[in-house]
Amino acid sequence: MNLTLDLIPSTTWYNNLRSRLRPSEWDRLRKATYAAAGNKCEVCGGRGHRHPVECHEIWDYDEATRVQRLVGLIALCPACHEVKHFGRAQAVGRGDAAITHLMNVNGWTADQAWDHITESFGVWRRRSEVEWTLDLTWLDRPEPTVGEPLADPAVADLFGGDT
Repeated sequence: MNLTLDLIPSTTWYNNLRSRLRPSEWDRLRKATYAAAGNKCEVCGGRGHRHPVECHEIWDYDEATRVQRLVGLIALCPACHEVKHFGRAQAVGRGDAAITHLMNVNGWTADQAWDHITESFGVWRRRSEVEWTLDLTWLDRPEPTVGEPLADPAVADLFGGDT
């Protein structure tokens, strides 16, 4: 699996699964994601020093309907997670480290990495021009995370009818 940037539109920053769930439910989902991946990065197989992996939300964007739909969770090492959120990596002075990791994981040249980054920021700019409806119906699946279903039916009430 290639490592790619996953730039969240600025109009949906901070409106994500973690911010919508109770901390205990988010912890349960992320820990189940880690366990399902064997506490290793699902992209590069690596692990972080401070903590082995982090949970990353996978989104699908329907630009015609302006729906940002959660389609899953993935365990990533901190370095791969930093690449996914490259804009943030740049903002905190870690852009060079993220580019180096992107090139190493994918076997890319600097030109290939920069082509991908440029294309990703073009998509981000376009998507950031509109408001998105967040679709979290993935949580309603019988087993939203491999090996562990969402146990608390009250979680659905957190989202009202607007998911």
